Amino acid sequence: MSTAPLSPETIAIVKATAPVLNEHGETLTRHFYQRMFRENPEVLPLFNPSNQHSGGQQKALAGAICAYAANIDNLEVLGGAVELIAQKHASLLIAPEHYPIVGANLLAAIREVLGEAATDAVIGAWAEAYGFLAEILMGRERQIYEAQAAQANGWHGFKGFTVARKVEESDTVTSFYLAPADGSAVPDFKAGQYITIRAPYQGSTTMRNYSLSDKPGRAHFRISVKREVGLNALTPGGLVSNWLHDAVEVGQVVEIAPPCGEFYLEPASHPERPLVLLAAGIGITPILSMLEQAIEVTPDREIIFLHANLNRDTHAFRARLETLMTGHPKLKVHFRYDDAGDASDAHISTGLINAELIEFFVPNRDADYYFCGPHGFMTAIYRDLLKWGIPSAQVHFEFFGPKQGLDAAA
Repeated sequence: MSTAPLSPETIAIVKATAPVLNEHGETLTRHFYQRMFRENPEVLPLFNPSNQHSGGQQKALAGAICAYAANIDNLEVLGGAVELIAQKHASLLIAPEHYPIVGANLLAAIREVLGEAATDAVIGAWAEAYGFLAEILMGRERQIYEAQAAQANGWHGFKGFTVARKVEESDTVTSFYLAPADGSAVPDFKAGQYITIRAPYQGSTTMRNYSLSDKPGRAHFRISVKREVGLNALTPGGLVSNWLHDAVEVGQVVEIAPPCGEFYLEPASHPERPLVLLAAGIGITPILSMLEQAIEVTPDREIIFLHANLNRDTHAFRARLETLMTGHPKLKVHFRYDDAGDASDAHISTGLINAELIEFFVPNRDADYYFCGPHGFMTAIYRDLLKWGIPSAQVHFEFFGPKQGLDAAA
């Protein structure tokens, strides 16, 4: 592979074939995954079977391929997407030897989708384009691995952590306090980042990312995991979430990879602007970490924390948030429930987190926004912020699961 600039011929061919691949994007990625898992089963532990089952992984890859093809002559616009992918890859310990496997299966899938149109010139152009992107990603991932290993108490790969505490936060969410099994300290991380758990699965292993729900600087990592219950045979329960809830006990050692992620609380360049933190359901985990950090680092900054839940029983960390609200006059907290019951508290109401509620707390709308939650919640918030004309530098968000394109939804 080479990092030399793509040739004009390659750029022209990729852009010319992009519309066809866009039209058949999910067919392409479905062929790709089926072929790769058949021909190279050694990569199966790198993928979440739930995302494969739901089709989310296929949609995410199709979107990424189409975005790359459409912007192949202006890759600067994909900088954020490249960082997101590199961080995700680093969390799963993707190595250079994995790239030829993906490349070979992707090119074979493109041949299947394009049929007779997949001439040697077309496949050669896509091979060159894939190699160019692979070099960019491998270079960034190498930097991430080196930084992780070089920092104080850092490491590369998976390391044993002992479950020091296991705390029920709600009917569906349990927190796991994790301390290094070798007695060392935990490394620093950025509030909002996640770690990776490696769990046993069918004689092998599987991996999942879980946001760190406590602030940096503790003697432990904390993850807060929602038990994902399958609705029926077509939507199975969460494999790793149920394993953590049912099988992992205090004193047990689990395998963890270092913190990763491009969604984190940025230093306050304009502390006079309010910090607005929005979460729905288990999306609270990175947002709570940000809140704890922000209170410590910028105690005089106005902070708005809005959290949506089904009801009181499913609401994790409610008591902690109420304690923080009582102790910090610059912090305003409000809970939105699908069913608030007969709640008379001024900080509890029925409904969704929407533009009207946000505007009530931020009348002039000018703030730094961080939000995380289900797709519908994210799309609605993003649309509202776009309508308001909030600059992109003040809008920060993260999806759990394969990232969907909010721009398309908006």
